[in-house]
Amino acid sequence: MSKSDQSVLRQFSIMIGGLAVLTVVLIFAALAIHEHEPQETNPNQAAATTARIAPAGAVYAGNTGRAAMQAAADAATKAAASQVAYGGTTDGKAIFDHLCTSCHTSGVAGAPKVGDKAMWSPRIAQGIDTLVKHAIEGYHGPDGNFMPAKGGNPALTDEQVTNAVHWIADQAK
Repeated sequence: MSKSDQSVLRQFSIMIGGLAVLTVVLIFAALAIHEHEPQETNPNQAAATTARIAPAGAVYAGNTGRAAMQAAADAATKAAASQVAYGGTTDGKAIFDHLCTSCHTSGVAGAPKVGDKAMWSPRIAQGIDTLVKHAIEGYHGPDGNFMPAKGGNPALTDEQVTNAVHWIADQAK
């Protein structure tokens, strides 16, 4: 072997040895970093993430794809409907019993008490549409009374709020 071949072989060996040492150093650095990362606290998080992105991450083609897309849309609609307050009931009394009763039976924040004709008659005189608007959007009265939007429960639909307002107003007539 010539001196130039030996020199190339020596340099190549040194380079391979250096790369091997660098590889080992990087492996130990990766292990050290991995040990200091916070561990996942919720074991169901990966499954929840997969379920959440499944409709957007799926590939649909042809009639089978259209059927799968419709099924996914129906499932999403059903899931959204299940998020409506109080199971979607539109019974004004039931909504009152679940939410409104806390303020409108004790008069918290200037709320007129249910059945108190003296407090309700000027409000009812403004019109039921005004009462509904105040209940949906919220209201700050000039005398300091306060009505949070949708009674503080944004999951209520406008129809649910309207029915509750009608029920409460009927109690003061």
